[in-house]
Parts: sequence; structure tokens; C-alpha cells
Amino acid sequence: MFTTPSHGQKFFIFNKFRQFYKYDISETEAQDPQKALDEAQKRAAKIYGTKYTYFLTNGSTSGVIAAVLSCTDKGDKVLLWRNSHPSHKNAVMLAGCEPVYYDLPVDKEWGVPSKTTSDLINIKGVKAVIVTSPTYEGIVSDVKALKDVCLKNGAYLIVDEAHGALYPFSDRLPQSAVNIADFTIQSLHKTAGGLNPTALLHSNCDIDSAYALSMINTTSPSYPTLASIEANINYINSLKGKKKIETLIDNITALKKSCKNVKFGGNDITKILVKKEGLSGFELSEILFDKYDIEDEKTNEISTMLLCGIGTTKQKLLKLQQALRKI
Repeated sequence: MFTTPSHGQKFFIFNKFRQFYKYDISETEAQDPQKALDEAQKRAAKIYGTKYTYFLTNGSTSGVIAAVLSCTDKGDKVLLWRNSHPSHKNAVMLAGCEPVYYDLPVDKEWGVPSKTTSDLINIKGVKAVIVTSPTYEGIVSDVKALKDVCLKNGAYLIVDEAHGALYPFSDRLPQSAVNIADFTIQSLHKTAGGLNPTALLHSNCDIDSAYALSMINTTSPSYPTLASIEANINYINSLKGKKKIETLIDNITALKKSCKNVKFGGNDITKILVKKEGLSGFELSEILFDKYDIEDEKTNEISTMLLCGIGTTKQKLLKLQQALRKI
């Protein structure tokens, strides 16, 4: 084989990845896909019920940027949360648009940002609105209500649902934005068991984001990573995958029922937002880490959040349950 990649599937510099090397074949642009990739993305769109679903090998960041580039023109105004992920502001800057910011109130009971409400985004003259739902801590906005406001004001709705990739596959989780918003971005690697940094960009409008993606993404995407995206979607959409999600929800529900000495918050059960009277969130985090070897995802002055995903085992949750009950 006299093509890229130069390892030729037989020269393994990092031996632990020898199987990965074997499947790393000569590149084809993901934005101008050959038949197999094109069909895989079309199958994914059918699974999600979207007009377009694109495989992303550069994380949700690339999806947010592509969505903004797709639906705006230079000089347009884009509304975004002031403390949102850096990719939101970067997307607006790269599109040559003008950022318009809104602030989210902080939930004083938990120390986390509240959900985005219709009144916060009811601003005329913006071309697109970017909303984070769920937040890191599992606070979910009413996307349908937000979409209604955007329709009234002639704006596109872009939902950063990076932490909600499991939502379309269980009625016990919050409603996904994939069939409501114009663009929805999901990270498979955060909760759905995907490799870093696999993600998806869903589109429900008539805009094809392939050209926008071609401007920002590499022309040499990883084929093993692309293959893992297809396998990931097929798994979480399968009976086995859905059962795995339901089992995870059952196990977290059991943990919450068992731990009467702490309080739980948030809208998404897979984000265990917890606080303990008499302890700050940082103190609780330190105790969990130092005494019980349990690391959380995000902490504030009042509460701490432990992120769960499809790979969170019952044993892990039982360990957390025992620790919380002892604190």
C-alpha cells in the first residue's frame, strides 16, 4: 500500500493501539463522503427523525461552529448565554457575526445556572439563538417554548445538547431537542459511551451544513472514529442499548432513594447533583475524593455533580451510595 497513512496498518508506534492502527485507512473527507459513510449518516438521520445528521470527529465544538456558519451571514446578530461554552462565542466570531448576550439567573438553592426561558431570548433582530440544554449540572430548558419564540422572531434555534445524547432513547429522560430545534449538537463521548471526541450535528431545517463543516474540519478524519460513531448510534438505538440505559436509570433511582441524608437536584437523573447540609460543595467534593476515591465532574460553593453515562456500572453507583450514606 503506497498511500497515507504511512504506518500501513502494520507499523505500531503506540503498541496499545495496534488494533486501532489496523483500521486506520487512507482518508476521504467526511464532508464529501463516499457511499458507505453517506449511507451511514442517512441511516442515522432516520433513527433520529432529522433531515440531516452529520458525524463529527472534532467534538460538539465543530458542530456548534458549523451550525452558526450555516445559518448566518456576516454582520448578523447571534444571541447566546454570556457564560456558555467558548465554542459558542468562537462560532459567532468566525462567522463574522455580532454577539448579543443574555444572562441566566443562578439557582441559589444549588449554586448552578437556571434554565433558559422564553423571555430571556425574546429579542428581535437576531438571526440565530444558541441555547445550552442540558447544562453541565443537568438543568433542562423547555426547547419547544424557545422554538416558538424563535419562530415568532424569525431566528434559527441552535441547541447545544452535548450532555443529552441519551435523551432520544428513553422516555424517562428529558425531551431531546433533535426534533424541535433547527440545529442540535450532541456529544457521544460525554454520556453515550463514544470515543473522544465523537459527536453529532442534527439539522431539522433545509440547510445542508456539509459545506460549513468542510471549512472547519480536517480533510483527514479518523476512519476508526467514524466507524465507532455508527456503531455507537446503532447500539444505543438497539434493544440491548436501550435496556442498558433503563438499567442505569434504575440504578441511579435506587441510589437516590437510599441516601436520605443528602439532597438531590436537577432535571436529568444521569447528572447526580447533590448537596449535604453543613458542607459546601467543595468540602463534599474533597471528602468524596480524599476519603472514598470518588471524583466528581463539576463543583460549586453549594453542590457537586457526578456525571453518569452508559458506562457507569452498578458497582460504581453502589460505591458512591455507600460513601454518601456515611458522610
